Amino acid sequence: MNSRNILLSVFLFFLSYQAYSQTTDKPSEEPSKKKKTIVKGDNMFNFDINAGIDFPQADMAKRFGTSYRLGLGIRYKTTGNWLVGICGAFILGNRIKEDSLLINMKTSQGGVISQLGDVLNVGTFERGYMVGIQVGKIFPVLQMNKNSGLMTNFSAGFMQHKIKLFDKDNSFPQFRDSYYKGYDRLTNGGYIENFTGYTYYATNKLINVYAGLDIAWGFTQGRRDFLYDVARKDDRKRNDVLLGFKFGWIVPIYKKQTEETYY
Repeated sequence: MNSRNILLSVFLFFLSYQAYSQTTDKPSEEPSKKKKTIVKGDNMFNFDINAGIDFPQADMAKRFGTSYRLGLGIRYKTTGNWLVGICGAFILGNRIKEDSLLINMKTSQGGVISQLGDVLNVGTFERGYMVGIQVGKIFPVLQMNKNSGLMTNFSAGFMQHKIKLFDKDNSFPQFRDSYYKGYDRLTNGGYIENFTGYTYYATNKLINVYAGLDIAWGFTQGRRDFLYDVARKDDRKRNDVLLGFKFGWIVPIYKKQTEETYY
């Protein structure tokens, strides 16, 4: 056998070996390989009703005791779990710490003499509200539900509070018309707020709630020209802080659910 035939034989051997290797070494596909679907965050509108208990701090603690908040909110949530919306809440309480309030009208028994000569007790309550805009984000901690997780939410807006004098039978002329303004301690101004807690969206979309710690800091100021009990103008700047716990119920309106499938 000459050298040309030897080279041709070797060349044909390598060609056949390469073809054999490509057909035998190719990994076979698994027809029943498992799929794993992970749900991303949903685009949705959130309508929530919330309630909370607050423990006043700083200047707020000098005027009021424990109070409560009832609120509403509307937020839009993106697939990246960013939140943006508006919020509002009523501030309610019945623990007043203003020692001088009505001091110039009270008897030794603590009541106030009505226009009919009766000694009656005057109810005093805390009333106020907060309205603002909010932005936040949910950080998922459950792999199969990207809507649920730790949430932090920041708000900013307008806060107002005052003391409500309850005169059921309209028995006290001192509390009528413009005279009322000399006792109610009307205060308002801007505020900032942070909520940090956990948000849960059920996979069946029926139970959607959140709960956590909330702190609101109001940069407020007294707004009355004259206070009758202390005989001065009320224009002092204040730091009104509410520290408490908030719980909310969410009504979501889903847009389109986004999924990613991994093999």
